[in-house]
Amino acid sequence: MNLNLLEECRDAERIGISGHVRPDGDCVGACLGLWQYLSKSFPHAEVKVFLERPADIFREIKGFEEICSDFPQEAPFDVFFVLDAAADRLGDGVKYVETAAKSINIDHHISNQGSCMLNEIRPDVGSTCEIIYDLMEPERLDKDMAMAVYIGMIHDTGVFQYSNTTPATLEKAAKLISYGFDFPGLIQETFYQKTYVQAQIMGRTLMESIRFLEGNCIVSAIDRKSMEFYHAEPKDLDGIVNQLRNIEGIECAIFMYETGVLEYKVSLRSGEKVNVAEVAAYFGGGGHARAAGCTLSGTFHDCVNNLSLHIEKQLKRWEAEHDQRDNDDF
Repeated sequence: MNLNLLEECRDAERIGISGHVRPDGDCVGACLGLWQYLSKSFPHAEVKVFLERPADIFREIKGFEEICSDFPQEAPFDVFFVLDAAADRLGDGVKYVETAAKSINIDHHISNQGSCMLNEIRPDVGSTCEIIYDLMEPERLDKDMAMAVYIGMIHDTGVFQYSNTTPATLEKAAKLISYGFDFPGLIQETFYQKTYVQAQIMGRTLMESIRFLEGNCIVSAIDRKSMEFYHAEPKDLDGIVNQLRNIEGIECAIFMYETGVLEYKVSLRSGEKVNVAEVAAYFGGGGHARAAGCTLSGTFHDCVNNLSLHIEKQLKRWEAEHDQRDNDDF
């Protein structure tokens, strides 16, 4: 049975919402979409959103300026929502979960086994925003909510090109755009458009990329010195790993950026031959079969060597299974 959002929050006077560190489009859209929905449904309740400062491309979502990014001390919440991640990925926001009278986790990552008192985890759904849409009562939906949820759906499905896009996803998207917001503009401004700095960094990382494992994989990285040179932040690196994956013949793409001494944040993207969620999980990360991430320690070459061992195993396993199916056909 689906979680009943209104029933779970009916008697709440203080409701909190948070998502993972370095919030992406799905996380921001889910948090602000739910914030709008609960604020509208319970006008006398206090509803707050706690997130690291999102990218300015999401500033048109209603409630963006209401986001609290300094994570102050708060009295315990009656209900606290953890969106698009397990509670241990909230960063400073985890303290609110630990003191809440009721905690609710809504997510679509297969690596999330449920981290709250109530859990709505659907790994077969393309985005957390799609789950939020499913949990909303249709008659309460409005243009602003529709736009927030739509942004999350386009970001986590790659504008409906990833394999996590289902017929149901497209049907819901069609209903959302019927509310009349500028969906072509949202796609261009929040998904495709890049700043000059972002374009420079992407060009450099593509130029310095390295193919390996017989050309099936590609990797590129940027260090802290280069980040400082470009005055870049982690949000300026969005989309690089997807562009690496788009190169012809690539089954698995790796993009890494240095976050500390001998420490890298790793993003992985793949085709059907490699389940990057399994690769990331081995190193304490997680995500989806075709898009995942983790944090690794060591030099650039150490990280690549460690990742390549697991990627190569999956490539060989896929080839063996493929060969076996071909033999079975004869």
